[in-house]
Amino acid sequence: MRPLMRFAALGVIGIVAFVAPSLAALKVDTKAPDFSAPAYLAGKPFTFKLSDALKKGPVVVYFFPAAHTPGCNMEAHLFSEAIDEFKAAHATVIGVTAGNTSELADFSKETEHCGGKFAVAADDGAKIAKQYDAILAQKPEWSNRTSYVIAPSGSIAHVYSDLNPSKHVRETLDAVKALEAHHAAH
Repeated sequence: MRPLMRFAALGVIGIVAFVAPSLAALKVDTKAPDFSAPAYLAGKPFTFKLSDALKKGPVVVYFFPAAHTPGCNMEAHLFSEAIDEFKAAHATVIGVTAGNTSELADFSKETEHCGGKFAVAADDGAKIAKQYDAILAQKPEWSNRTSYVIAPSGSIAHVYSDLNPSKHVRETLDAVKALEAHHAAH
């Protein structure tokens, strides 16, 4: 291979590696790390505790890079539009971010984002994201766009990691419904 072509091929490989979705290291059927974090629902502060939420049913923990950024705005809006379906399946949705955490109170209540329909939690220092292997490679102080469905038992039932926000709601909702169907069958 000529040096220029080899250089070009390596450049393409490098670009693909940079933009390809990262795969979350936490695997299905492993125990989800428990956490508590400062959170907001419709602008009101509270402390979110995963262990408490799991007592009510499955929990969708979706990590997103930062409040008030285009992809995260879209993802939050899509979750808010589908929240009644999650609630019908007895699931709690919590968005977790390490980016722009000072803006979460507004982000949680703004109609074009969460609309006050689900909570968002601050992960200052990306400590929770690190436990869930949801660190954004390009900006390690922010969380990656990775969604987990955690069964009431505390085990991970589904993982989806992709920087494109468009499929996270469908992926997690389908997983929650599958959990519900499995529970109903047993």
